[in-house]
Amino acid sequence: MTLKTLSASIWFFVLAASTAGAEPPNFVVLYADDAGYADFGFQPSVREEMKHLTPNIDSLARDGARFSQFYMTADTCSPSRAGIMTGRYQQRFGHDHNLPPGCPKGLPRTETFGADRLHALGYETALVGKWHLGYPKAYQPNPRGFDWFYGLLQGSRPYYPQDKISADRAIQVNGRRTPETGYVTDRLGDAACRFIKEHQNDPFFLFVSFTAPHGPLQPRKSDAARIAHIKEGQRRDYAGLVVALDDNVGKILAALKEAGLDDKTLVVFTNDNGGSLKNGANNSPLRGGKGSWWEGGFRVPMAMRWPGKIPPGSVLADPVISLDLLPTFIAAAGGVVQPEWNLDGVNLVPAITVQQDRLPERTLYWRRWNGGSPVTVIREGRWRLVYGKDPARQAPALYDIEADVGETRNLAAQYPDRVRAMRAKGEAWQKDFPGPLWRRSGAKGEETDDGDEVAGAGDTQVHH
Repeated sequence: MTLKTLSASIWFFVLAASTAGAEPPNFVVLYADDAGYADFGFQPSVREEMKHLTPNIDSLARDGARFSQFYMTADTCSPSRAGIMTGRYQQRFGHDHNLPPGCPKGLPRTETFGADRLHALGYETALVGKWHLGYPKAYQPNPRGFDWFYGLLQGSRPYYPQDKISADRAIQVNGRRTPETGYVTDRLGDAACRFIKEHQNDPFFLFVSFTAPHGPLQPRKSDAARIAHIKEGQRRDYAGLVVALDDNVGKILAALKEAGLDDKTLVVFTNDNGGSLKNGANNSPLRGGKGSWWEGGFRVPMAMRWPGKIPPGSVLADPVISLDLLPTFIAAAGGVVQPEWNLDGVNLVPAITVQQDRLPERTLYWRRWNGGSPVTVIREGRWRLVYGKDPARQAPALYDIEADVGETRNLAAQYPDRVRAMRAKGEAWQKDFPGPLWRRSGAKGEETDDGDEVAGAGDTQVHH
């Protein structure tokens, strides 16, 4: 943790005083969809055209911490949600691919959601927005631990009202379909604010799963002047979706303040997978994006605010993964992670509150599929290894990610022993994993999200 405002020792005493007799915090997760790594003002690689379009999201990093190496467990929407919701690598239970429309299956009922874990600690729980983890009733949010669900079951939908829309794309409240009215991002922001107001006297866990800036590229007409400086049409429309996202993050933060809860709430902002290059996202300086196994497929923007606990303006530079959020929430809520839960993340509270300088080094894993063959990705210290079961589809590629974040120099031939050792760990990690529970939804083996094509697995573009 790099402190920009107070020395670690001074902040530790501030923290000790503020935590004496403190109540467990509320938790709000603000989850964007397909946003670019560099498309928020708090990111060092943001372009000037986007730098001032996200003041509300940027405030979370200013008043809390920015995570410079934060990863999702997947490069597409549904699997990444499976990982963050359960705190377990989704490959452990076969949720490797995006859930196809109309699929009769869903995230297996044998898995327990973090919402259930927090519910057991006395938290009211809500999911607002995109679900994408199961369509039949038994796989929907309410039976999976969420007291209140306001959103859509499928992976995407138009932002404006539709005369005809399928039941899984329609906005519903606990199974009851709502009328088609209003702009979707605004509706989700308003619903989150409503939940905060109604539960301001209860400890709560609120997961706001925005569809923005996922396609279709339909910005609010009222935002035309705010994005007019961006000349390229696709990029301009994408930026419009980000503007609406930021406005609604602002509404939610204002609702917390109005309820007197801003100092009592741990707020997370992040994104579900790498930015969609096809839709105009900027992942600079990373290679690739959504739907690829390169760094740009998994590394995402991340900010966390917890007043009185996280030093303002700090930066956590250690590699962190979305699996860490659930153990962190459990610890912050005063609970204890039980060994039989078999969670895969670590508790970040000591790191974010400056009780330890660095996280212990660990190995992080990913598995995605190239046609019918798995590709494994491993991050260990400064090293990142990509290899395939079928070398013809993906020969081993080793990168020094600290010196070469854009993955331009394959060092596998120079360090064969390291490749062998890391590959052995990757094989041991997935030795007993099942295969995918359903086939991928795209043609020719490409992962898609309800018909939205993404950059191919072999995408080598470094998007600047």
